[in-house]
Amino acid sequence: MPRTLRFSLIALVVIVLFYLTWSSTHTAKFSATVCVTYQGQSACRTAQGRTLPEAIRAAHDNACAQVTSGVTGTLGCQNTPATRVTENR
Repeated sequence: MPRTLRFSLIALVVIVLFYLTWSSTHTAKFSATVCVTYQGQSACRTAQGRTLPEAIRAAHDNACAQVTSGVTGTLGCQNTPATRVTENR
């Protein structure tokens, strides 16, 4: 393999790894904690997102994953209002 091609490939790999690391650490601007009660079970979860609604939705979905199983239970829980929503800074 020619030296120039090898250097170019190494540089490309380093740039891609840098971009992946940077983009994964600089995306979340908001954080929220959501508590959900569904069919007598409660769970609270914290999540991050680019927007506050995205963070709230992710935390709500994560809390539902703790208290339900299956498609029907998950959909029912996701349509249940949260018992507590806290914006974290």
